[in-house]
Amino acid sequence: MLSPAKVKYRKQMKGRMKGAAYRGGSLAFGDYGLQSLECGWLPQRQIEASRITISRHIKRTGKVWIRVFPDKPICKKPLETRMGHGKGAPEGWVAVIKPGRVLFEMNGVDDATAKKALALAAAKLPVQTRMVRRSEVLS
Repeated sequence: MLSPAKVKYRKQMKGRMKGAAYRGGSLAFGDYGLQSLECGWLPQRQIEASRITISRHIKRTGKVWIRVFPDKPICKKPLETRMGHGKGAPEGWVAVIKPGRVLFEMNGVDDATAKKALALAAAKLPVQTRMVRRSEVLS
C-alpha cells in the first residue's frame, strides 16, 4: 500500500479542509479522470481498492495514474484508554482531498469502459466524485 518512505515529523495535527483545490484540478496525463466534488480524507486502503477496481475492469488494456498520495499520518489512541498520556501512535496514512482535485486518470480505453471503471472506483471512495474528459473544460 501507499505510504511515505520517510517523513520529517512522525505526527501531524488534523488541520482544516476548507476551500477548493488550487493544484491538481486538471487532467495532466490521461483522457478520462475522476474528480472530487467535496473535501475529505482518502485512506491508503481506499486508494488501493479503487486502483485495483479500475485495473480489473479495464483488463489492463489502458494506463492508470494515481494523482493523490497519502502523506498525512493519522494517530489513534488504543481502545478503552483514559484521557491524557499524550497523543496516540500513528495508525495509518491519508491523502487530504479538496473539491476539484483529480484523483485518478485513465488513457487507452473507450468512453463506455472508462465511465464504468470510474463509477466502480467512485463507489469505493468516501467523497462525491464526477467523471471528467479531456474534451470538457474543467471547473
